[in-house]
Amino acid sequence: MSTVTIIGSGRMARGIAIRMLHARCQVKILGRNGLQTRALVEELGPGVQGGFPGEPIEGHVVVLAVPYADVKEVILEYGSGLDGKIVVDISNPVDVAGFDRLLTPPGISSGEQTAELLGGGADVVKAFNTVFAATLHEGRVAGEPLDVFLAGDSEDAKAAVGRLVAASGMRPVDVGPLRRARELEATMLLVMGLQVGDAHPHFNWNTALKILP
Repeated sequence: MSTVTIIGSGRMARGIAIRMLHARCQVKILGRNGLQTRALVEELGPGVQGGFPGEPIEGHVVVLAVPYADVKEVILEYGSGLDGKIVVDISNPVDVAGFDRLLTPPGISSGEQTAELLGGGADVVKAFNTVFAATLHEGRVAGEPLDVFLAGDSEDAKAAVGRLVAASGMRPVDVGPLRRARELEATMLLVMGLQVGDAHPHFNWNTALKILP
């Protein structure tokens, strides 16, 4: 049985943990907020363990379920402890003050910045940034399984994350190399702006991007 370590204990961490349990994985949640982490572990039940950032990483796949602003700190904290792992960057570097710009410099994505910080010691896969936390509980929207778009330079790493996504009841969609994370993140700038805009009051963070058929 695979073990997936999730760094973070917020809503996205909860949603991804639910899907990984559906995929019959063991889940380790490492969160700074001890009370929040403990409550999440107790809510999710068997198959989930809790801990604090800095503990040794269990399993081969590590999900950085933290905001964009915290990714660098997490990577620096773990250092070589992430070597040889598949690191999943889920962040959206969107300026939530106005939902009108990305916080990344032109020509680079958060996923690529994560890879630079890791210095080649780990394989980075951009994933889960195009799904909202509320949709992960069921893994479906309007009866359709969620599409999880994957970008990464390691075909083996993408395939490994894709297998977890498929086993969890969702559909992995390989969009190409890690630089495609730029388009994934820019797309979510648009989608998140629609979620908060007055023109679409029926959008309530439970929408999904879907490639049909």
